Amino acid sequence: MKVKELEPGLMWNFFDEITRIPRPSKKEEKIVRYLLDFAAKYHLPVETDEALNVVITKPATPGKENLPVVILQSHVDMVCEKNRDIDFNFETDSIQTCIENGWVKAKGTTLGGDDGIGMAAALAILASKDIEHGPIRALFTTDEETGLTGANALNVAFLEGDILINLDSEEWGEFCIGCAGGKTTTGTFTYQPEPLPVDYFWFEVQVAGLNGGHSGSDIHKGLGNANRILARYLYTLASQGLPLALSKINGGNLHNAIAREASAVAGIPLADKEKVSIAINLLQAELSSELAHVDKNVKVGIRTADTPTAIIDSKTARNLLNVLYALPHGVMGWSFDMPGTVETSTNLASVKMKGDNTIVVTTSQRSSTHSLKLDTVNIVCAVFELAGAEVNVSTGYPGWKPNPDSPILKTSVSTFKKLFNRDPQVISIHAGLECGLFLEKNPRLDMISCGPTILGAHSPEERLEIDSVGQWWKFLTEVLGGE
Repeated sequence: MKVKELEPGLMWNFFDEITRIPRPSKKEEKIVRYLLDFAAKYHLPVETDEALNVVITKPATPGKENLPVVILQSHVDMVCEKNRDIDFNFETDSIQTCIENGWVKAKGTTLGGDDGIGMAAALAILASKDIEHGPIRALFTTDEETGLTGANALNVAFLEGDILINLDSEEWGEFCIGCAGGKTTTGTFTYQPEPLPVDYFWFEVQVAGLNGGHSGSDIHKGLGNANRILARYLYTLASQGLPLALSKINGGNLHNAIAREASAVAGIPLADKEKVSIAINLLQAELSSELAHVDKNVKVGIRTADTPTAIIDSKTARNLLNVLYALPHGVMGWSFDMPGTVETSTNLASVKMKGDNTIVVTTSQRSSTHSLKLDTVNIVCAVFELAGAEVNVSTGYPGWKPNPDSPILKTSVSTFKKLFNRDPQVISIHAGLECGLFLEKNPRLDMISCGPTILGAHSPEERLEIDSVGQWWKFLTEVLGGE
């Protein structure tokens, strides 16, 4: 069976079309054109703003004109992660989908169910002829995954409505009514290339096999971080008094993803060559025990490398290594207001060498408490400053304060119980949603976030549960009908 043959057919057909359109963050022109063409095909009013956000409106079905205006909101971009052995260009290639044991997946890449399925649901409602609903505004925002910049620059007029349903949650049966705010903090090191020391053994160390995951929703799971593991290995060698030389280092990718892979090219004196293998074997054994329940496929390995042309000056290399090992990563504190929810965290996201003799270390901080978010940012800044790095902190985005008395929440809970004969969970999540920015622009909005079950978001293991999609669609159409 193909994805477009699944039920409900209208929504899955749109999802199939969406997976065929490249839509990396900050390069959403093709998917925006698709939305504009959709609006023209169905003769629906459409607007765009300078950030390429799109809003498509549809009038109420007869007899439903007095219902509140509902904004159905999703984001158009996707996280672009792939396995090392996959030849794939996210700017030109279509996602290759498959169905396995009740789940829709992609072959070696992220699926884009986050938030392609939200887009598909909104488009299906816009295109439908047999679903009753009040006035609808379908809002599609850009660049959610790399900073919420589309929502931040959104034309305020696009939020003219009474209720906003965010279609970007990843656990069916949960209604989200709050989220964390976040900031991105980077440290930039400028180094001087130095000539190679003589009589050195050059090797490449690689960290791979980790699951990775979302730096918000998965940060509490104890997943391995490739950048941390790489730093742990190199620091272990250096702590033995070995004159470690560092030529290249790269790890991780996006600020909101837990690093899955990292590598470095380094050297030590030929006389100490055996210590490289001894240290890697010891670390592999330690990690296999430590991560057995969350990252059982973790692999650290070394291989002989070509002799490099230069190395990073020793002072910068030492400071960089100290920073990568000293930076906090993971949960910084749990919520007392909503037990079981992470309140504050930080993610050691990536380390990237640039062409201008700089190395950029990117981290991200999240918290539902504004003061603790700033406190964690300051902790990260202090570590960077101690090592002499140039520090930059993003503007960030606000959190979304929960409102347990929300009318749309009460309607959603009662509808869910009627349809499925069980109680949903009401949560506030640690991941970032665009809802905080929407509430700043229109404080009158009554908001909720919901979606089908997606596992492994932001990694090539991303998968979308087919049964949950059908139940979610049934719920959405029932709520929109206002019964």
